[in-house]
Amino acid sequence: MEFRYLGNSGLKISEITYGNWLTHGSQVENDVATRCVRAALDEGITTFDTADAYANTVAESVLGEALKGERRESLEIFTKVYWPTGPKGPNDTGLSRKHIMESINGSLRRLQTDYVDLYQAHRYDTETPLEETMQAFADIVRAGKALYIGVSEWTADQIRQGHALARELGVQLISSQPQYSMLWRVIEGEVIPTSRELGISQIVWSPIAQGVLTGKYQPGQPVPEGSRATDEKGGASTIARFLNDDVLERVQRLRPIADELGLTMAQLAVAWVLQNDNVAAAIIGASRPEQVSENAKASGVRIPQDAMRRIDEALGDVVERDPGKTAEGAPRTRAA
Repeated sequence: MEFRYLGNSGLKISEITYGNWLTHGSQVENDVATRCVRAALDEGITTFDTADAYANTVAESVLGEALKGERRESLEIFTKVYWPTGPKGPNDTGLSRKHIMESINGSLRRLQTDYVDLYQAHRYDTETPLEETMQAFADIVRAGKALYIGVSEWTADQIRQGHALARELGVQLISSQPQYSMLWRVIEGEVIPTSRELGISQIVWSPIAQGVLTGKYQPGQPVPEGSRATDEKGGASTIARFLNDDVLERVQRLRPIADELGLTMAQLAVAWVLQNDNVAAAIIGASRPEQVSENAKASGVRIPQDAMRRIDEALGDVVERDPGKTAEGAPRTRAA
């Protein structure tokens, strides 16, 4: 396993990070989730990403239990705040000082730790002054409950404003967590250049495009039984944008490239996002321990420039590059 610095901080994280969105406390039983975490540790993964909203707080509890007994100083644990949790009352959502302060305490309790290495704003809150949000984050860092702060799915302008306020408050905003894959490159136009300028790294989610880049979804064929596309708890809706024959046919053109490099399709997809020097880590999820072991082997892979060019040619115009998609997909008001 190789490690990279997170932003301009001195914190190193494993370039393959294990995340438990849509799996722990939802798609898989707790014993399987624990085996997936153990597999991650066996592969040298030290960085774990979760959020209080995943399975309405259950995912954090499962991760905390799975990591019990590990040396805390040898792990990097990330979580997030924004989406509704608990009974989903009027203050159980957003980035108000009240919700942030209550949420960090709940996350630490569920994760069975005194601090998280990175605390992230899961989305931008249009209904709370940014100054209030950043002051709350700064207070959490000063209290020792988080070491660093980050954001997820913020636009370039929002990142710039948040970074400026963080500097004024004497804390480090060092990361952005966006969706990024061969098929979804919307951060390349604005978010990545801004982040490079400010000393912020990307921790990217969905590097395999919800499983589409594994090649298991075939054009003109029904989706495989038990796949994410059949999961009505959230998986099916997130993968839907990629499930058209044009995209699926283009993805099949990647198979010869993966074969020539001695990689699985999934390993090629994970290695591809890691070629970007602004990406500190690719988050992988799993419903089986074997998936963790397979995808972790993308660490350290260097894809030749000729193969990178052929990937672009194979995918052609099915790649989404519009930087406006980040703002388009953001909540206009707080979710209830």
